[in-house]
Amino acid sequence: MKYICEACGWEYDEELGDPENGIAPGTKFEDLPDDFECPVCGVGKDMFSAQ
Repeated sequence: MKYICEACGWEYDEELGDPENGIAPGTKFEDLPDDFECPVCGVGKDMFSAQ
């Protein structure tokens, strides 16, 4: 599943993870730390929507 930052449009794809920021491929969005922030604009997980 993919999650889109509503503030800037950055996309988190669970299959790909975000290796540049230490998130392994296959990491579910719900398993990201509660203090996860968009690497582009800095908003929290509550500003992402599932696609």
